[in-house]
Amino acid sequence: MSLFRPVDRHPRGGGPACGGITGDRNEDPASSAILHEAILASSSRVRDSLPEQYHAHFEALRQEIIDFAQAHNIPRESLSKPDALREAASKLSLPELERLATLLERFEYLLVHKEPREEIPGALEYAEEFYHLEKQYTSQVALLEQVGILKDGAITGIDGKQYPIPTLEQIAVRLFERREELKIKHDQGFTKLLLVPFGMSLDALMETLKQFLLEYREIYPDFYLHPDGPLFVNNREEYYQEADMGDSPKLIYFFKSFVEDQHQGKTKMQILEEQAPNSDFTTGWRVHLLQASSDNTLGFRGIPIEGQGKIQGKVIPRLDLVAGKTPAEYLSLLQSSKDDEGSPYHGETGLTLEDWISTFMTHLTETGQPLDYTKENTETCLIGSFFSLSRMFNNSLMMYVPRAAWHQLFHRVSLGQYSSNGNAWNFGIRTSVII
Repeated sequence: MSLFRPVDRHPRGGGPACGGITGDRNEDPASSAILHEAILASSSRVRDSLPEQYHAHFEALRQEIIDFAQAHNIPRESLSKPDALREAASKLSLPELERLATLLERFEYLLVHKEPREEIPGALEYAEEFYHLEKQYTSQVALLEQVGILKDGAITGIDGKQYPIPTLEQIAVRLFERREELKIKHDQGFTKLLLVPFGMSLDALMETLKQFLLEYREIYPDFYLHPDGPLFVNNREEYYQEADMGDSPKLIYFFKSFVEDQHQGKTKMQILEEQAPNSDFTTGWRVHLLQASSDNTLGFRGIPIEGQGKIQGKVIPRLDLVAGKTPAEYLSLLQSSKDDEGSPYHGETGLTLEDWISTFMTHLTETGQPLDYTKENTETCLIGSFFSLSRMFNNSLMMYVPRAAWHQLFHRVSLGQYSSNGNAWNFGIRTSVII
């Protein structure tokens, strides 16, 4: 599908099917009607005519086209009117024109062929062979829809903007493009997909987790929950309430050190504002690869305690990061590994609370057990963010990171904060690879 590109550039042969978006003046009127219905009229009917695994792809791509048109003052109705679209597009710069053409080409292919267009030949096959991507992606999307996070293929960010979920095709292409640098991490077991709606408010995600647990208990009555509620948040008002929102948010993300004036971290709003102009398909989302559980299919690897770590990987063997170190020590290790390709932890990053909530819901759904439901009852220090509220203790400035766990005694999720210099035998971290 192209605005002014030669028709023979259309992928996999065949002419354009959605009239009004190529330079050809003899478009099929029926094709314009299809595009009109898909974008403007009964989009749900068109979506439901596609295989179910592509519904989220349809919604995300449709929303991306609508958002592009709105951002560039293109009337939505002109998207199905060839002459009006050409006139509106004539005011675009060449890169903007190419972007619109690509979006419409992909949408056309989806409507006609009932499957996403493969942007890079071999990408989908590669992602399926090495990551079983379609099954993982479909499962993730289904869970996000089930819990009410994903609506019409997108989430609403703290800035009020809509952020479409990354599509299976986009993720496959990214994995294919990065296949050489990801070989080591794949060999080390980082094959478990996780889609995290990072742009959502943390308050909304915590409420989603609470409702998820209550609904899970209704389905599985033997799954016991504390009568006072499935979610306990320590110092909620001081640390967690609206922690990622407002003029002075309490959470700082993706920092490099725990030195108060040198951390180089950013607020969630700053991250979203910086992502938006780049138009990366992951804007508003975090797309992870984590280590799968021991059977390599369902759930996530646990956090081992000292003496129980295992080695995984043949090219660069990686010993598990065991519990017992301080958040500052874990962060220092990951930071020092960023520029060291020989490090077994190169390319890894710590998780945020948003990541942990998605991990917990996925793990319970897939395994029927809460995350880290072991005799060690390990807790996760989430070093992907820290609280800007520091405290003086013994003449030292103490910084705090979120911590999360399933409390086995009280049968509920427990959220709190943990000192950057604190250490306990059962407190550790999970890491992931961002794609």
